[in-house]
Amino acid sequence: MDELRFGTDGWRDVIADRYTFANVARVAQATADYVASTGGGRVVVGYDTRFLSDRFAAHVAGVIAANGLEAQLAKGYLPTPVTSFAVVRQEAAAGVMITASHNPPEYNGYKLKGPYGGSATPEIYDGMIRRLDATPAKAPDPGAVRTFDLREVYYDRIGEIVDLESLRAYSGALYHDAMGGAGGGWLAGFVKHAGLALDLRELHGVPHPLFYGVHPEPIPQNLVTLRAVMSAEKDPVFAAVTDGDADRIGAVLAGGVYFNSHQIFAVLLRHLHRKGLRGRVVKTFSVSQVVDRLAEKLGLEVVTTPVGFKYITDEFLKGDVLIGGEESGGIGVAGHIPERDGLLNALLLLESVVTSGRSLGEQFAEIEELVGLKHAFDRLDLKVASPEARDEVMKRLHEAPPERVGRFVVERVETLDGVKLHLAGGAWLLFRPSGTEPLLRIYCEAEDTGTVKHVLKEARKLVGV
Repeated sequence: MDELRFGTDGWRDVIADRYTFANVARVAQATADYVASTGGGRVVVGYDTRFLSDRFAAHVAGVIAANGLEAQLAKGYLPTPVTSFAVVRQEAAAGVMITASHNPPEYNGYKLKGPYGGSATPEIYDGMIRRLDATPAKAPDPGAVRTFDLREVYYDRIGEIVDLESLRAYSGALYHDAMGGAGGGWLAGFVKHAGLALDLRELHGVPHPLFYGVHPEPIPQNLVTLRAVMSAEKDPVFAAVTDGDADRIGAVLAGGVYFNSHQIFAVLLRHLHRKGLRGRVVKTFSVSQVVDRLAEKLGLEVVTTPVGFKYITDEFLKGDVLIGGEESGGIGVAGHIPERDGLLNALLLLESVVTSGRSLGEQFAEIEELVGLKHAFDRLDLKVASPEARDEVMKRLHEAPPERVGRFVVERVETLDGVKLHLAGGAWLLFRPSGTEPLLRIYCEAEDTGTVKHVLKEARKLVGV
């Protein structure tokens, strides 16, 4: 049998290679076995807009139903946060989301959700993986599968979290680029449902299994069309971008300026604090130090986790979390499910603009002044020949981290997740292997773009890729 590799948030593989109906059934059977071991119950199954996602989801639901569990299958494609919300609303024991999130179009995946409505914890994933192939997958029983549709109920829930009175007073424009993914039509649907007067302008809102020719990750190289459209706009108008399954968020400002996930995190943190909310700030290892400095200024505790939202979910489940997020744009907030939600975060960003009277760019500039730190960031995703080659590079960095990177001395090394080099002058550089693709990721933050470019160029020389 194929070896299935589980990354930071489930299993992802190339369709018709290792991502096949037979392998999906193996994981579905392991899920059913795990749920049964916890006392059984209902399992909800959602899916995105990728090639055959609806068929794979039906196959999963059929296998789960054949094991005597109640399987509920979404009537249509869903954003991942809506599937997670459905787990709580339907009082399910678990949830499955068929999606490969931001991965290239040839991939699909399998995300597992806990009964609390968020990414499965490491313990839940371990419990499921231990049962993989313990029993042969049962033949699907499609006749025993029920369907569900919670669009209106989800909209009502979001309406309880955002300041509808302030949003109803805004009649300006908001762009939403769904990148051909599962967020298509959902933000527009909320605007209509809530009776908002804003001018919502959709790009790539029609589902597209090839994501209009780009990878559905909201980073600059995938947003050329949107940035061209936004180049003619004026502040405070901005565009919210959701990834393939709409749990992550990106943004593009008026003038076509990219607004990265670290900046979004910081603005949301300050906005929630201004709304009178308090709690711990949870960030993954690759998130900007601006967030640490801001939390310190606001008198909030910071918790740093390895990369992967399941670690942030762990902290949400402990309680007293205001906001938790990762460099990839997945951000969860207090008062909602312990899950990333790109749609909710888009509305909270708009709320911050409306209530503060400041554009997103102006808000972040105020944060930089408040914390006494400038922010510049970039990331390289380097393709390697194989996962083994990638792992060999990481082994070398762990065993013998460099003493210098270009003109900068390495002052300190951290290995919470990958290898993070703290450089003289305040910049940092992080090397991490992708958990789902043969990629080596290199992250850098400094106070200016020139330093970031220099450090990344020297980092690439160090790894020889």
